[in-house]
Parts: sequence; C-alpha cells; structure tokens
Amino acid sequence: MTPRGRFIALEGGEGAGKSTQARLLADALRDRGLEVVTTREPGGTAGAEAIRALLLGLDGDGWNPRAEALLFAAARSDHVERLILPAVTRGAWVICDRFVDSSRAYQGGGGGLSDDDVMELHRIGSQGLLPDLTLLIEVRPEVADARLSARDGDVSDRIGGRPAEFHARVAAAFARFAAEQPERFALIDGNNDAGATHRAILSAIKPLT
Repeated sequence: MTPRGRFIALEGGEGAGKSTQARLLADALRDRGLEVVTTREPGGTAGAEAIRALLLGLDGDGWNPRAEALLFAAARSDHVERLILPAVTRGAWVICDRFVDSSRAYQGGGGGLSDDDVMELHRIGSQGLLPDLTLLIEVRPEVADARLSARDGDVSDRIGGRPAEFHARVAAAFARFAAEQPERFALIDGNNDAGATHRAILSAIKPLT
C-alpha cells in the first residue's frame, strides 16, 4: 500500500515571500526523491483559475466579503477534489501557496465574516480538509512594502491593493490562528533573506519527513 503523502500550505500577508519559499521547498523535497506537486489558491485547476480571474481582476467592480468567501470556497472545492486529494492519496507531497486560512484571515479577519461561517463553507465544499502543516511566514510591514514595491511597482491585484488597516487585520487574524492551533502551524521569520527563511522552513518540516 502506498503511504499517504503530505499536504503543506504556506500562509502570510502580501510580500511574505510565499511563492519563492514554495518553490525552494519543492526543489529541496524533490532532491530527496519525493514526488512534489506545487499549486496555489485561488487556482490550481482550470475551474479554480477561472474563479481566480473573477476574484483578483484589476478591472472588476469588487465583491462583498460573503460573495468572496463563496467564490473562494467554490474554487477550493474543485482544487481539493481534482488535484490535492488525488496527489496526496498517491503519496505525493503537495505544497500550496495559500489555503483555507487565507479565507479565514482575509474574508474573516479582514472582511468581517465569522470564522464559523468561513469554516462551514470549507466543510461543505472541501470536506473540512486541513494541511498537515501550515507554514505562517511573518514579515514586518515595512519589509513587505519594500518587496511589493520591487516586485509590482504601483500595480497590485484588487485584494492586495486594499488599505493598510485591512492588511493589519489580516495579519492579526493569522497570528491568532497560529496561537490557537500550535499543533498545525509553524511560525517562520520571513524578514531575512530567502535562504534564511528556507532553512527555517526545512527545520519546521522535519517532523513530517
């Protein structure tokens, strides 16, 4: 019988370096001979990518938090059923740039929905699936701002471009989740260079290997 794979999510605010760290982690695991699937949210499947375009499009009129939460939950449902669960079942490691904790932080902490409502949508859409480990990359606001400016200039997607107060609520929500569920979260200092953050992540995943 093939051993079950692992499911790891990377979380954090804008400019935390999640995409870079997902790539570095995937490369390190492949060097160990493991099958690794990298993916992102919203996205990862054709249907979920179509919903991503609706959610993040620069020229959209925007969505209220309830509509956003429903769209994210729909994209995640397709993502889980068509990509994540099949990969983990066959023994692969899945590395995902954002998962349900982003909905909890952005539509919940930032948008004002209750955590119970967000998680109920997740229960219905994705059978309540949670990562084996969630790597929460924390960076100071000034570090995140400098990275975003270097990466995007004056352009950001509709959610990333929201006011600083919104992103402060998001960061506070992430920190609260990690404090409430220390068995699932690993806090990663993302303020230093990418190599230092990568080494911290490799240390955090040791119990899973």
